[in-house]
Amino acid sequence: MAFLQLPELGQIHYHEYGTGNKPMLAFHGYGMTGRQFEVLQKSVLSKYRVYSFDHFFHGQTQLNSWTEQQILSGMPRELMRAYLQAWFNQHGGLQRISLMGYSIGANLALILIEEFAEWIDEIILMAPDGLSVYKGFRFLMHNPAGKYLFKTVTKSKWLAPGVLKGLKRVKFIDESLYKIAYSEMDTPQKRQDVYYTLNHIKQLQPDVVKITGLINQYNIKCHLVFGKFDMLFPVSSAANFISKLQSPQVHEVPQGHWLVTPQLDEYLVNCKL
Repeated sequence: MAFLQLPELGQIHYHEYGTGNKPMLAFHGYGMTGRQFEVLQKSVLSKYRVYSFDHFFHGQTQLNSWTEQQILSGMPRELMRAYLQAWFNQHGGLQRISLMGYSIGANLALILIEEFAEWIDEIILMAPDGLSVYKGFRFLMHNPAGKYLFKTVTKSKWLAPGVLKGLKRVKFIDESLYKIAYSEMDTPQKRQDVYYTLNHIKQLQPDVVKITGLINQYNIKCHLVFGKFDMLFPVSSAANFISKLQSPQVHEVPQGHWLVTPQLDEYLVNCKL
C-alpha cells in the first residue's frame, strides 16, 4: 500500500504491480480502482511496472478537508503537475515514464503530457475521454440548467433510474452503458460520488492541439484503443486528434465501452503492443 501526500489536495493512494522494469503511471475509469489494469498481464504488465492511482471518491484516495464548494469548483490543473512531481520525488527524481488511461482516466494522462512531455516514452489511451468536447458532459458541468439537472438527479432516489431508462429508450446509450451507469447510481452514496467525481475533474480539459504537437515533437509512441461498439467514446470522436499525429497506433476492437478485459489483453499481445 502506497500513498502520495499532497497537503493542498489530499492523500492519493496507488497500487504497484507488473513484472516489467519500465515505470508506467495509470489512471482508471469511473467506478473502478487502480487495480483495473491487472487483467493486462501479458501485454502491459510483462513490460512495465505499473503505478496505478485511485481517483478521488474511489478506493482509498481521500481529499483533505475540501468543502463541497471547492469540490464543485473543480480541481485546478496545476495540482495534476503536483501529482506527478510528488511521484517523482518519491521514486528517485525525474525519470523516463509512460502513461496509460481508460475513459475518464485518459483526461488525467493527457494533462500530464502537457506538463511533462519531454519525460514520456509511450502512452496507451483506451476509450479515451478528453480528445473531443463531449457535449453531454459540458452541459452538465458548465450550463446552469445542466448543473441544476445533474444535482437534482443525483440527490433523488427515483430520478436517476428514470433518466437512464429514458436515455436508453432514445438510444443515447446502449444496454451495456445503461447497466454500467445504473450500477453506479443505485445508492445515495454512489450518486453523490458520481456528482462529486465529475465536478472535481471538470477543469481538467486537455489542450488537444498542444498535446498532438508535443507527441510529435518528442516522438512519444501513441496507442489509442477503441471499442467498435462503444457509444460513449468511439474512434470517430478522436478523428481530429488522430489526424494530427505523425504515427499513431490505432486499435479498434470488437467490444463496447467496457474495454479493459482479458480479451483486450489477448488482442494487444497479438498486435504486438
